[in-house]
Amino acid sequence: MSRHAPKDLVDLLANVAIFSGCTSRELTQVADLGTSTSVKAGTTITKQGGAGREFMLIVSGTARCTIDGVEVATLNSGDSFGELALLAGQPRTATVIADTDMDLLVLDPREFTQLLDSAPSISQKMLVTLAGYIRSADPESVTL
Repeated sequence: MSRHAPKDLVDLLANVAIFSGCTSRELTQVADLGTSTSVKAGTTITKQGGAGREFMLIVSGTARCTIDGVEVATLNSGDSFGELALLAGQPRTATVIADTDMDLLVLDPREFTQLLDSAPSISQKMLVTLAGYIRSADPESVTL
């Protein structure tokens, strides 16, 4: 990716939950570290139970997300996936299949680690967002 991320990509990142509290400068760092890639309709992007090695942001296109073969979500431009498996080093919890041709911004483990090392404030903001995921997923299991 270029050293000067396109403004529309930075704007898209600003609407991604785990980056929503980041400054424009931090979002530009994210965009500059990521790798742009395209996939064709019908491509299985992630497979449930597979290794979680990338975080992905949908720049354009749509995909369906399934768990145990049951469709649980439709993913669109601005949606992201893969952060939990990447952060936890755990297998993927869902399969994501491209419904249309798609453009993605992908952060591999090296890029993701570089991002966290170079901008600790992003790590802190991500922790807050991920804690929110946990609370909303199962509020009764969270203790104070």
